[in-house]
Amino acid sequence: MTLPSQPLPLALTMGEPAGIGGEIAILAWGLLHATGPAFFLIDDADRIAALPGAPPIIRIAAPEEAGAVFPTALPVLHRPLPHPAIPGLPDPAHAPRVLGAIEEATTLAMAGRVGGVVTNPIQKASLTAAGFRHPGHTEYLAELTGGGPPVMMLACEGLRTVPVTIHEPLAQAIARLTPELILSIAIPTAAALARDFGIAAPRLAVAGLNPHAGEAGTMGLEDIQIVAPAIAALRAAGIAATGPWPPDTMFTPKARQSYDAAICMYHDQALIPVKTIDMAGGVNVTLNLPIIRTSPDHGTALDLAGTGRADPSSLVAALRLAARLAAHRAVEKDPACVSP
Repeated sequence: MTLPSQPLPLALTMGEPAGIGGEIAILAWGLLHATGPAFFLIDDADRIAALPGAPPIIRIAAPEEAGAVFPTALPVLHRPLPHPAIPGLPDPAHAPRVLGAIEEATTLAMAGRVGGVVTNPIQKASLTAAGFRHPGHTEYLAELTGGGPPVMMLACEGLRTVPVTIHEPLAQAIARLTPELILSIAIPTAAALARDFGIAAPRLAVAGLNPHAGEAGTMGLEDIQIVAPAIAALRAAGIAATGPWPPDTMFTPKARQSYDAAICMYHDQALIPVKTIDMAGGVNVTLNLPIIRTSPDHGTALDLAGTGRADPSSLVAALRLAARLAAHRAVEKDPACVSP
């Protein structure tokens, strides 16, 4: 595939101003400014310029200016905070700007003016104190875009996992598990692998719920009564799905070569293998939205803010993956992007 000659820049949101978002944005620019992908930051330009190690900062008036600026300076859409942020101390007064950056980035993506949105981590407690009513970024983006239901994918080199149930107690997650719920996650995952990852015939490995995938019912009937029927329905729909896989063996290097994404039954079943393989470089991808959205697979790291010890690896991976997904989606919209 040949990328468009002038790929659209990516919009990077400020995230929690008291966290490491600004610091890792600076470090990511340092690693990417010579090669791309180009991005611009929606943030307080004065705040970014005052951070240790800040590169030249240029305030841009529109995303279209970012590409020309990016090789020599960090482009920033200046959105001033009401007062300075203190590293490690979130302030609910900053919530309107934090949410405003997400909204603006989403609006730009929906209008086709940016290739995708990369979100720096937010501090949900601080936003909730200011009246934010969503569990997190994912649900908020689904509302802003009218897309969804959103599907969370965790990705690192050599592995993609998708949890069917996410942030809920394990007992509740198991009680809620049905063939229909599995299908509601697996079908959009297969579609996204084809559309955004360029995989013509996606292969899904569906994890079992119980140890050894239930071992023929001796360790629970859920894999026979819930997981297996979902796999049969996926196959009937023309999706190459296998399983139920024993969860303790499906993430070995050899096993990972046989599928493109693992559909996991609950949060930790999906996140543990990705974070074990590449804690620093894991990426959170939101599927089933009309826009591209990725995020570092870590939090605000308030304890690291201002210490100079922040690691930009996950943000760099999120930016690079967003650019690849945007390129595939551009090809879908305009086949002329593909070289003959």
